[in-house]
Amino acid sequence: MNRKGFTLVEIMIVVAIIALLAAIAIPNLLRAKISANDALAQSTLRTVSTAAETFGTANSGNYPTGGADDAVLVTATPPYLNQSYCGTTVSGYTYSCGLVSTGYTVTATPVTINTTGTTTFTITTGGVLTEG
Repeated sequence: MNRKGFTLVEIMIVVAIIALLAAIAIPNLLRAKISANDALAQSTLRTVSTAAETFGTANSGNYPTGGADDAVLVTATPPYLNQSYCGTTVSGYTYSCGLVSTGYTVTATPVTINTTGTTTFTITTGGVLTEG
């Protein structure tokens, strides 16, 4: 008998090796995704802060007003933001805004702690970014 092919034991060994590699790789990939979401949330907060500060500079020190909405930064001429972030969820973080003529506070909260992000980030007037 001259059969060609793999035995059941050989196939089981290959499946076990693939499962072991997946068990090592998947948690690392999930941690990388969470770290990327954290970095994007901080970057988005800095972008909104820069837009608000630029708006304030162009308008005699008056920051945009909109309460919980940053639409004024999107609809201004020229626009200071390409899209509205307040009240939306982007890459696992939900953004909430407090915009008044004397300042602003923008908060990024993870949808699920330790699954989509690790902590809440807040940026306030002057571009002060804090965690927690």
